[in-house]
Amino acid sequence: MRRALFGLLLVACGGSEAPPAPAPVAKSTLESAKPEAAPVRSLAGTWRATLASPGGALPFWLRIEGEPGALRAVALNGPEEVAFSSAKLDGDTLVLQIGIYDSEIRASWSDDETLVGTWTKTTPKGPSSMDFIAQRGEGPRFASAIDAPPHEVPASIAGNWSMQFSDDGESGYVGQALLVEDGARIDGTILTDTGDYRYLDGRYDNGTLELSCFDGGHAFLFRGQVQADGTLKGDFWSRGSYHATFTASRMADTDAGPLADPYQAVGLTEGSDGRFEFSFPDLDGNVIADTDPRFSGKVVLVDIFGTWCPNCNDYAPLLAEWDERYRERGLEIVGLAFEMTGDVERDREFVRRYATQYGLKFPLLLGGTSDKADAAQALPSLDVVKSYPTTVFIGRDGKVHRIHSGFAGPATGKHHETMVAEMESHIETLLSDT
Repeated sequence: MRRALFGLLLVACGGSEAPPAPAPVAKSTLESAKPEAAPVRSLAGTWRATLASPGGALPFWLRIEGEPGALRAVALNGPEEVAFSSAKLDGDTLVLQIGIYDSEIRASWSDDETLVGTWTKTTPKGPSSMDFIAQRGEGPRFASAIDAPPHEVPASIAGNWSMQFSDDGESGYVGQALLVEDGARIDGTILTDTGDYRYLDGRYDNGTLELSCFDGGHAFLFRGQVQADGTLKGDFWSRGSYHATFTASRMADTDAGPLADPYQAVGLTEGSDGRFEFSFPDLDGNVIADTDPRFSGKVVLVDIFGTWCPNCNDYAPLLAEWDERYRERGLEIVGLAFEMTGDVERDREFVRRYATQYGLKFPLLLGGTSDKADAAQALPSLDVVKSYPTTVFIGRDGKVHRIHSGFAGPATGKHHETMVAEMESHIETLLSDT
């Protein structure tokens, strides 16, 4: 602009004399003339996310940190933080992955305050998906109001509850709810004969209990109402495909509970001669068997697991700790993986991820598919496979001393502590036998 004005002045004056210096422009005028910088968009913060469960919205908290190009994300359930293995922004699409579960959230970010998309996960029957939406900001996990029932309800629901589940496909199963109350908020879990439903987070309001969990691989929603007789009745949904109903009764502190002894659930078949036989390829294709010299005279702990299994993922850090603590004293740990698809290359890759994630240095073998009947056929020494994980304790004499079915994870509190203490005591006893 100034150059153009200078040329016009030269022509008008008929000479080359320099024009007078322009009047100074106020700083504020210059600043106001600059184009405003576009605000930097950021996903960082807390988001209330929901999955579209058949039972209604299944909520969880999502926390995102960092800026595009260096994002980190975790799912929050009560005291637990589950880190996504990958978080990235692809254009206006947020992609969150938990590699160990072959799980992904893919959501558009066209509105700074809203994420809309889909959660997908590989299952034995193929990909499973649920609609996903998240809105920025904090608040209650379960947000909608609940109408009070016509009958009187207890002010507190904290404590232990004996549960009976039933569905259309099975005869049912039992559970024990472990609930801790903080005002209207409820934390806890539900322990069954096969494991637990991890860290559940929710509320108790006007006689209604609502609990949910999302850990990247599993999506659980529980909703129940206190009845006039004091019992609790409700529904349980897992992902978008499984539904069961339940009834529950409050337990006394001295009640033993409905769960079976995990050391009595699985036994050896006739003709096994007290031994547990296995022979499967490791991740490099080399066959490892119970008869190999490396196991002779050793205490052997066999972990029958699946990388897709939440309680197996809870167990893995403990196995890594035991391997480091007891290996030089004569403990050998070996894991037998039973995976979802039966695709050897796919399964091998996921077991490698599992080993890397938890720092596992003991052999991990590919045993077969996750179907329990198929697993039992692949393990003819066992009369049944009821749960992942299942732990076989073998003494220096090569004989099976105990078999533990299932795993009570950290969410079960004292149940977990008691189980770990019992297992460690048994390892110590076997190591001391000569």
